[in-house]
Amino acid sequence: MVNHHPWRGYLCKLNNVIHTPSIITPINCCRQFSFYSSFSRETREMVSENPFSSSKRSPSPKFSNSFTNRIFSDVAGDITIVVDGDSFLLHKFPLVSRSGKIRKMVADAKDSNVSKMELENFPGGSHTFELAMKFCYSMNFEITPANLAPLRCAAEYLEMTEDYRDENLIERTEVYLNDIVLQSLEKSVEVLSTCEMLPSIAEEVGIPSRCIDAIAINACKEQLVSGLSRLDCDAESTELKSGCIEWWIEDLSVLKIDYYERVICAMCKVGVRSDSIIASLMHYAQTSLKGIGKYQIWNPSKVKQSPSMAENDQCSIMATLVSLLPAEKSSSIPLSFLFGMLRMSIMLDATIACRLELERRIAFRLEMVSLDDLLIPSVRSGDSLFDVDTVHRILVNFLQRIEEENVDCGYESDGLGSSGYGSLLKVGRLIDAYLAEIAPDPYLSLQKFIAMIEILPDYARVIDDGLYRAIDIYLKAHAILSEHESKKLCKFIDCQKLSQEASNHAAQNDRLPVQMTVRVLYFEQLRLKNAISGNSGDGFLSQRISSGVPSAVMSPRDNYASLRRENRELKLEISRMRVRLSELEKEQMYMKQGMIDKSGNGKTFLTSLSKGIGRIGIFSSPTGGRRQKSSRKYRGSEGKPGRNRRSFVS
Repeated sequence: MVNHHPWRGYLCKLNNVIHTPSIITPINCCRQFSFYSSFSRETREMVSENPFSSSKRSPSPKFSNSFTNRIFSDVAGDITIVVDGDSFLLHKFPLVSRSGKIRKMVADAKDSNVSKMELENFPGGSHTFELAMKFCYSMNFEITPANLAPLRCAAEYLEMTEDYRDENLIERTEVYLNDIVLQSLEKSVEVLSTCEMLPSIAEEVGIPSRCIDAIAINACKEQLVSGLSRLDCDAESTELKSGCIEWWIEDLSVLKIDYYERVICAMCKVGVRSDSIIASLMHYAQTSLKGIGKYQIWNPSKVKQSPSMAENDQCSIMATLVSLLPAEKSSSIPLSFLFGMLRMSIMLDATIACRLELERRIAFRLEMVSLDDLLIPSVRSGDSLFDVDTVHRILVNFLQRIEEENVDCGYESDGLGSSGYGSLLKVGRLIDAYLAEIAPDPYLSLQKFIAMIEILPDYARVIDDGLYRAIDIYLKAHAILSEHESKKLCKFIDCQKLSQEASNHAAQNDRLPVQMTVRVLYFEQLRLKNAISGNSGDGFLSQRISSGVPSAVMSPRDNYASLRRENRELKLEISRMRVRLSELEKEQMYMKQGMIDKSGNGKTFLTSLSKGIGRIGIFSSPTGGRRQKSSRKYRGSEGKPGRNRRSFVS
């Protein structure tokens, strides 16, 4: 009669259990028994000190753990291992045969009959420990991208190396990682996301770094494939073109910011296109920065005194995303995205470096900005409705960029056709429109309003109509300004650069100081004289030219700068003369049309000319009278008695 070892019957019971198929196959029970027999006598006595003989068997303890109840209801265990508060009733032999850590713990125990151990800081928790124990008992289960990283870390923690058993858990997980996970971008992202909850042991075994490199390399491969798809999409509809965008952009949004930053840096190193990286950054920002700070818009009183933990995380995400933006100046980062990030950084009170970098990038393309983009709401209590300081800093950066380009390109870049000068004119019109939008704000201080006006150089405005309109709106909304403050504000208007319509409106505007009205009427008189004599403003031009001659004792550098300024002023005068000529041609056309339409009613050219001469007579009278009296005289000299005055303020 053959005396069977107790393990033999137990392993046969395990092999009779039906399990789900997987890549991990059960180990033959005879192989298990022979391995057990190869142990030294001391080891066999250690693991079979309290074997499963019927004479010493005690009733199985009841544990709440389902794994213990399901597997070990027939055979009593001889060791209890506690992981994260969960108890596992197990057997020493299958554990010490594969785990070097448990073998050392059993061997080093003072009591040879140790029956309880606790594993602290186990990677992946009790669920991962259960899978590791199934592997020790040769039970089938499936390795997936979701449990690979915890299993690999658990195998490292338990020291399940080839020194204790062939094809141990470390080897099995490494094979799956190299052959399955790292060959797929999607699976690499999934495994990398699971590493975020694991301790530092994940970095020690190198799972994150290998997944990050695999993501970057696979993204490069996808880039080549998508390049061919884009060629096919060029001949198709817009819907197909939108489908050619890289699909992995959405997958990366599940990563935490630390891993995401490492992935983007790796992609930049291997040569992934900048537009794909920008699209990924935009999607990640929309996913991770939504819903924070919305309550602060247009309600500064609700700003919290201390930021919450979530907002601190948002600030970190914001700073990281800004640092990841491509450094190329010609990058196609949408301005709407930059302004959205800037608004969010203001609401979250992000770092100064983060905000200044966004402002610098916006200033580089300020001529392409729309008016709505500049209307950034202010979140500080007691301040104006709009964040004027931010726009002012953006404008300073823009002017510095224009000056640097002029210095780099040299003297020839000052032409009217140069891109720098064209950009400056566009920004001048944009800022005038911005001033008109913020002027009605009752909380906007005069100092901030003047600072926005005077920062632009004189040659940034060919015509001052937009500036006059903004100042007029500000005077209307801030009626409490003193006469001195009104004069200080109106001195920035160049009456020579006002159009005919703006000059007519300014001459009848009671909100302007008397000196401003007199200047407007004076230049209107000179303009009319030049129109009659056919001079077309050459007197102004010769006067400016005579005042701009450089001194012979100037240094060559100062002389060059003076010549540049003179050249710029001459070209501006030419532009103004062209505008004046266009206005005179329009007036001449209207006058000819009026002569044809009204020849039967006595409305002749001489009548219109007499009205103009009568207007000139007003300017020859003393100008020391009150503004109201002068305004009434000007309104009384209008051509049509019942004519309604057109308002220049929208």
